[in-house]
Amino acid sequence: MFSPHTKAKNNFSYFSKKLNGLSLYSNHIAFRFLYSFFLPAALSKNIVVTRYNAVFRFAANKNNFVYFSKKLNGLSIFAQIFKIMSKPELTEQEGIRRKSLKRLRELGINPYPAAEFKVNATAADIKANFSDNDKKYKDIIFAGRLMSRRIMGKASFAELQDHTGRIQIYVNRDEICPNDDKTLYNEVFKKLLDIGDIIGVKGFVFVTQMGEISIHVKELFVLNKSLRPLPIVKEKDGKTYDAFTDPEQRYRQRYVDLIVNPQVKDVFMKRTKIINTMRNMFNEYGYFEVETPILQPIPGGASARPFITHHNSLNIPLYLRIANELYLKRLIVGGFEGVYEFGKDFRNEGMDRTHNPEFTVMEIYVAYKDYKWMMGFTEEICERVAMELHGTTKVQVGDNIIDFKRPYPRVTMYEAIKEFTGYDIAGKSEKELFEICDKLGIETDPTMGKGKLIDEIFGEKCEGNYIQPTFITDYPKEMSPLTKEHRDNPELTERFELMVNGKELANAYSELNDPIDQRERFEDQLKLSEKGDDEAMFIDQDFLRALEYGMPPTSGMGIGIDRLTMFMTNSSSIQDVLFFPQMKPEKKAVELTDDEKLILKLLKENSPVELTTLKTNAALSNKKWDKAIKGLTKNKLAKVENSDAGLFVEAV
Repeated sequence: MFSPHTKAKNNFSYFSKKLNGLSLYSNHIAFRFLYSFFLPAALSKNIVVTRYNAVFRFAANKNNFVYFSKKLNGLSIFAQIFKIMSKPELTEQEGIRRKSLKRLRELGINPYPAAEFKVNATAADIKANFSDNDKKYKDIIFAGRLMSRRIMGKASFAELQDHTGRIQIYVNRDEICPNDDKTLYNEVFKKLLDIGDIIGVKGFVFVTQMGEISIHVKELFVLNKSLRPLPIVKEKDGKTYDAFTDPEQRYRQRYVDLIVNPQVKDVFMKRTKIINTMRNMFNEYGYFEVETPILQPIPGGASARPFITHHNSLNIPLYLRIANELYLKRLIVGGFEGVYEFGKDFRNEGMDRTHNPEFTVMEIYVAYKDYKWMMGFTEEICERVAMELHGTTKVQVGDNIIDFKRPYPRVTMYEAIKEFTGYDIAGKSEKELFEICDKLGIETDPTMGKGKLIDEIFGEKCEGNYIQPTFITDYPKEMSPLTKEHRDNPELTERFELMVNGKELANAYSELNDPIDQRERFEDQLKLSEKGDDEAMFIDQDFLRALEYGMPPTSGMGIGIDRLTMFMTNSSSIQDVLFFPQMKPEKKAVELTDDEKLILKLLKENSPVELTTLKTNAALSNKKWDKAIKGLTKNKLAKVENSDAGLFVEAV
């Protein structure tokens, strides 16, 4: 009945028949396993039978049956399943907030109203522009998140935070509850609202006796009841306590980060300003913004490892694009003078402080230009962006002051390598380059061709030395399969990379528009692929066909928006300039016993440590020691390794 390709729905039908007439709890358990294990994929007969038997062995336990029979009495089988499987585990605070939510509804207050709330003022506007004579502040409507509260009998102060900042509000019981019913103040405001809730107020602006601009509330509205407590950041004597600063938490829960660390918004506002400054400049030049495919049949335009997916209707593999280049150059063939695109690219490669597998890039291509013209254009971009954000070309990046004022030095790649390694690599063979890498202590592998070897030498020995903006020019042909041959030296290409603070910021070419030469370059890349280079370029036959119709002399350039934002906002990690950076799967918290905590603490103080020494320091009985060390290794918090010197334990 069950072949390896049996559909999940057939498994479901089979088990539905088998479950008929079973006890309530057996039904629940079997269906729970059915949803977890049988529906997601087709399973072989052996796997299905094994899991089916396991279900009913577990269901046969008498105590389990009695417990669940009571819990599930009277519910339909599917209600039983979902009630148990979907019930969240709540903290004490979360439980209290849900009770408050229930009470609000009992009072006839909708905690999640649908109607528009027409705000006419912001915190920043009020603080910057309020005056007693300005009538617009006599009748304001404001909304924000409750961030603090000071209750004092029948009058209270609180702080609301909107997208522009915080402002104090003054709430008087008798003003928001003019009639005999004081529930809105005495119960809703004082007891049922929590830090993090979103409320709306109507009233007027005034200055308190302490001189603080505040909103005198006449009407109060609940706009959203939050069910999770925010991290509470405390300040005392100029010091901050309990700040939400753990990087992993901040990146995973950026929504919380933005609430409790509002200064984080500044980075992303500057990021948008960078993009808008560049877009305005390109539009002034008369260039045209376009969009090109993200799903591509061939991942072209760069040397990188792509992500691959499958199109079900067409039954073909597709790739997430690694670069915009080849489609943008098709548009130059089609007659556009200049085209540009801000887009997402994807590379299935490593992650670190300066690389994310999904990243934003700007690529621009302009007809009848060359890479020398593009250098000046790139300088103008950087200078404009710096001036727009900072009012100066000098920008703090880490410990360095980077000056983006034009012009920037030009250094050939061969000159750079000779300066920092002492080797002149001009005309060197692949074998000679391997030997130079060995002498320089640079790691290589047999799949590398000349281009990758030269790239490794430059990256390891030269790149980090260029702190101020510098153009590295005239790359070897092997490194640049889409670049026009140098007009003066056929071994080189007309290419540059802009180095800033020891990192590449921009990459540009005089674009190769000779279709025969381009085909030969693609074929050279194919040979590298056959050697095992999984980043070698594919042959794009349609792009070659486009070139055969004729592409005018063109220069193209790409800038990494994420890295440019890092420089312009003095951010040390790419995760700081991405709202939602790619993260490793979130690990569930592991409940540790006291003995496990003790051993883990000792390992944090000294790791690796000899097993007998650790056991002695832990001072546990043999039984407790065995149980604790097994628990730590099982949860991958520690590992035991055997070496010539004996058994050692190391924290993972």
